Amino acid sequence: MHGTELVDCARANAKQGIEIAAYQCGYSNDVNKFAQELRQACEQMNLQVKELNELITEQDLILNLNNSEIIAPESASEL
Repeated sequence: MHGTELVDCARANAKQGIEIAAYQCGYSNDVNKFAQELRQACEQMNLQVKELNELITEQDLILNLNNSEIIAPESASEL
C-alpha cells in the first residue's frame, strides 16, 4: 500500500500499535519500511505526523465510544 490508502489503513490500525499496523498494511514485520512509507505518504498529504497514534482523530475516538455496548437494566426498578 502507498499514499492515501496506506494512511487510511495505518489510521484504522493505529490503536493496535505499529507492529500490527505494519502487518495489516501489508508490510509484514518490516516496521522500518512501513514507517518510512507512512511518513512519505503523510508528507504528500501535508499531514504533520510524528507518531502513529497522531493519526487517531477525535472523530475516531467518538465513533469508538458509540460502538461500545452498554449493559443496563431497562428501567430503574428492574435490576
